[in-house]
Order: sequence, then structure tokens, then C-alpha cells
Amino acid sequence: MEYITEKQAKKAIIDVGQRMYTRGFVAANDGNISVRTGDNEVWATPTGVSKGYMKKKMLVKVDLDGNVMEGTYKASSELKMHLRAYRENEDIKAVCHAHPPICTCFAIAGIPLDTPVLAEAIITLGDVPIAPYAELGSRQVPEVIAPYCHTHNGILLANHGAVTWAEDIYEAYYRLESMEYYANILLITEKILGRQNRLTDEQIDALLAMREKFGIKRGGVPARLTRGKEDGK
Repeated sequence: MEYITEKQAKKAIIDVGQRMYTRGFVAANDGNISVRTGDNEVWATPTGVSKGYMKKKMLVKVDLDGNVMEGTYKASSELKMHLRAYRENEDIKAVCHAHPPICTCFAIAGIPLDTPVLAEAIITLGDVPIAPYAELGSRQVPEVIAPYCHTHNGILLANHGAVTWAEDIYEAYYRLESMEYYANILLITEKILGRQNRLTDEQIDALLAMREKFGIKRGGVPARLTRGKEDGK
């Protein structure tokens, strides 16, 4: 397995944290970021620190069981979620968790992001399901994300926020941006404009073929126009 260096990982975590804070994806000390730098090594953000004001000396290095290997700050209790993603799928090298406002509204409302209206979202992000509610920091959190680590690029956490993962930390962050953009598009077209021209099943199939051609391994399948007919609705 190939990993980025610890120096690269720490620099990227600081950069992504600042981007998340600037974009309003996190408030106060919310959110967490991690990068895998070895078979049993993960660098992560500390608890109780704003993602917009982190310093490299604040970052924490842990093993896949969560044992601290380096650093003086305490790791977030939500790091369990990140570590489970790494254990579930060795292709995952970075995880981002935040509370983007529109995505979080969908998570609170219990509405997945799976309406096929945006070609780019189908290819690069895929549909975004909602994982069942789990108490913050509990062992339930890693359990509810585990089923999606091989099939999707990110999920909404019921009544909580959003989490994305990827082979690269910037790709994980970009998927967070794409998720919030997708949620905003769905909100405006359905609730404000009151109209959505959904892609046909044939168009969806063509986009899924493009996804495979681009080497994107995960993403799930968005809701199809024929689903209602198949369900007898």
C-alpha cells in the first residue's frame, strides 16, 4: 500500500480544516479530519479545537485501534468512525466529517441525496444515503457507517451531519463540497422552484458507465424513474 508522508498529511489536514471552516461546514470546534499514513498509522485532528485555527503540533497520531502514538492533544471521540472506515476498506486513505448546513438539514429531515438531477453528482459523488442515528462518540457510530464503506463515497448521519472518504484527503474534502452543492440544488429545485427534470434511466446508465471508465469505484445508484412503477405506485 502507498501512503503520503506524515509531513504531507499534517500539512493537508491543516489546509482542509481551514477550508472547512471558511466554507461554513463547521462551527466552533465541530468536525474532524484524518489521513492514513501507514498500515497502522493515522494522523487526525484533536478534540476541542476549531478546524480554522489548528496548528500542526495539535494533531494526533493513533493506530487503527485508537491508541495514541504521538501528540499531546486528545483525539476526538468521533475518530472511531474514521478508524472503522479504514478497517472496512483499505482503499480509503482519508476521512472528513463536518456539518455543512444544507446537508445537515437533509440529515435531520431524513431525506437522502439520491434524486438524479445532476450528472456530475452521479459520476463523482454518487447517491448519498442516511445512516441510522447513533449517539455521539458511541460505539454505534462506527457500526452505522460500516455498511457503506465499500459502496458509497459518503453518507449523511441522521440528525448529525455528513462524512466522506476517499483515497486522497483532498478528494474526500471535495466530495464534502460536492455533497453540500448537491443538497443545495435539490433544495432549490424541489422546494423553491417546485420543479425537477430528472434524468432518465438510460441517461443514468450512461453516467454510471462513465463513472466506471473514470475509475471511480464507489457511489451507489440514484433513484430511478421506474422505481415507483416497479413498486406498484
